Amino acid sequence: MKNLSILGGFTRSIQRSMACSVAGLVHSTRHSFSTLREDPEMDQLMEFLENLKNFEKSGVPKSAGTDSEDGFDLGRMRRLMGLLGNPQSMFKTVHIAGTKGKGSTAAFLSSILRAEGYSVGCYTSPHVQTIRERITFGRWGELVSAKKLNHHFNTRREILERAVKLENGCLSHFEVFTAIAFSLFAEENTEIAVVEVGLGGARDATNVIVGPDLAISIITTVGEEHLDALGGSLESIAVAKSGIIKNGRPLVLGGPFIPSIEYILRSKASSMSSPVVSACDPGNRSALRGFCEVSGIPRQLCDIVLHIEKDFDLSIELLGVKLRMLGAHQLQNAVTATCAALCLNKQGWSLSSGSIRAGLEGAILQGRTQVLSSEEASLLGVPGATILLDGAHTKESARALTNTLQMTFPKAKMVLVVAMANDKNHLGFARELLSVGNLAAVFSTEVDIAGAKSRLTSASLLKCAWANASREMNMKVLDLKVADSEDQSLQAAGIVESQSILLAEGSLLACIRAGFKILSERTAEQPGIIVVTGSLHIVSAVLGYLHS
Repeated sequence: MKNLSILGGFTRSIQRSMACSVAGLVHSTRHSFSTLREDPEMDQLMEFLENLKNFEKSGVPKSAGTDSEDGFDLGRMRRLMGLLGNPQSMFKTVHIAGTKGKGSTAAFLSSILRAEGYSVGCYTSPHVQTIRERITFGRWGELVSAKKLNHHFNTRREILERAVKLENGCLSHFEVFTAIAFSLFAEENTEIAVVEVGLGGARDATNVIVGPDLAISIITTVGEEHLDALGGSLESIAVAKSGIIKNGRPLVLGGPFIPSIEYILRSKASSMSSPVVSACDPGNRSALRGFCEVSGIPRQLCDIVLHIEKDFDLSIELLGVKLRMLGAHQLQNAVTATCAALCLNKQGWSLSSGSIRAGLEGAILQGRTQVLSSEEASLLGVPGATILLDGAHTKESARALTNTLQMTFPKAKMVLVVAMANDKNHLGFARELLSVGNLAAVFSTEVDIAGAKSRLTSASLLKCAWANASREMNMKVLDLKVADSEDQSLQAAGIVESQSILLAEGSLLACIRAGFKILSERTAEQPGIIVVTGSLHIVSAVLGYLHS
């Protein structure tokens, strides 16, 4: 791996200015951003939910997502739904599990269904800015309003309180909110819901959906995330996710999967007499053709060509599809959603090629290769900067982000601003992104995880992980320490002229601005790009600052 140079060509005065700016960061490493406060109109609902166990804040217990005696008790969720009248049985559901790609596939498929005119409910997690993002419904995919959500809660509050009491306080935040979502979908006369699994599949609260109510199950990918919660191995994760397969109902596989994992999924489908459609079928001749801009927003040009004959006879040819979500992995998610749409056609749903194209092109998801506008960059104090937000937080998603950056911005100098939860693979994440090329600096910072500090990783610990990964890859780095004086900072800045990557830590806003300063002083043919990544929570912090 070649060494990467970041500050060659600076004048002494530029060195002094930049070094002082960066050195100043390390004196303030606490985060200065926060997510938006929920609408006061939802205070009653939020107060109720805050009194429940929230595993997004505390972390998921070991083996909680496995189909075993240590797993979550799906019985309590079934009992809760029974008290509410089993609203999940009043509409058909597409159920989506997977390590990565669930949210994007849900966005693509929901958009396709809405383009055809169906009333669609979509339930996803986590949210970026407001919990209301988890529930969209209707023909236009609007977020549930604060007023409607709070009213719906209040009309069922007595039932929910009784359920919490009957379960000795064991009902969780996610379980209750999932029940509210299903109840709301039923009340809104939803025709079909697209539901994303929260964790695993078999013991997830969303898995109260029974066979007759399931249209299709989708498993996008299987990777090493939530290892402890899902049994400790890739195979146990696959088994947990296969728990959403229902008797006789079609299974769509995203992939690609390693052979042993695909065998587990297909074996479960076979035992359930479920036909299988794979987005990696040899009949998939889809391809990424290039990039273009539409109204100043980058899009990728794709051909989606499918001719699948096994289990189902599925065929479609869509040329020149302009996807707003970038990267080869997003093309794969789009193909997976297209396979699901074609399967729905086989069940009597009417989804034209025009609606599939329109749905794919209209789909967007916050925090997935999201490029900020020039106005938003100015609000952050970095006018003219190109800033990309991406919620990647595993080594697999870091690899996908790296590939996307290399394809979309092949010559751009890059600065990374990273914050992560403490239960993620920091070293594996760093290794993937260090291979991006043209890397000038990595700034580590801190943000709350799901509104709490218990799961955040300190900026200094995160920086150590990047330093360790750099050494493993034989990359030279300048690890900027706390400077006692400006002279020491200048001495450190002199080292920057060598083949080095700058590592530093600081508050989120300071990191973004310091990264912009570094890129602004470069004499490159193509402008640089600031990539904010490591979790959806750092994305939430940036967007919350912009919209507050």
